[in-house]
Amino acid sequence: MFLLCCVTNCFCDIQDLSLKQKYLVTFTVGYKQRENVNAAVQKFSENFTILLFHYDGRTSEWDEFEWSKRAIHVSTRKQTKWWYAKRFLHPDIVAPYEYIFVWDEDLAVEHFDAEEYIKLAKKHGLEISQPALDTEKEIAWRMTRRKGDVEVHKETEERPDYCPDPHLPPCAAFVEIMAPVFSRKAWRCVWHMIQVHSPLNYKS
Repeated sequence: MFLLCCVTNCFCDIQDLSLKQKYLVTFTVGYKQRENVNAAVQKFSENFTILLFHYDGRTSEWDEFEWSKRAIHVSTRKQTKWWYAKRFLHPDIVAPYEYIFVWDEDLAVEHFDAEEYIKLAKKHGLEISQPALDTEKEIAWRMTRRKGDVEVHKETEERPDYCPDPHLPPCAAFVEIMAPVFSRKAWRCVWHMIQVHSPLNYKS
């Protein structure tokens, strides 16, 4: 049995994880984004435990998707991804998982393959990473754009004045917070650095 402890005004679902999944993927969701989240979930095999953090309090409606009945649901209204992560993804709780995906609800995942991504993360020893964005549109950070000629890139050329040092973030060793993936070892470190006391962490 897998149990997420409950707090005030929080609904927790208990699930029998007989498959012994190796990886955990979490989405912070509202019901209005259900179709996008459903498309994203399809990219993850049975090796992944699916965990939804509900910021709008709507949990039972997700049962329209068959996979939702096997997922873990945690609901506390008007909170953010990192608030949930700090309170429910303690390193000791998620220690059985080799990798932890802490994702937004509105990602475009048309060309994403979770199993292949894990293979690359292991091959290149990536402790903190993210899938590259496959788009020609202008994006906030060029580091996050996919480069078709390499499997993994750790440096990029940014706009003028963005990088005082080309070997430091955001031109190198930079991961955006929308779709980070952490190894078990990295998450134990990162979790202790998460601070969620600012009003900016509350979702209206």
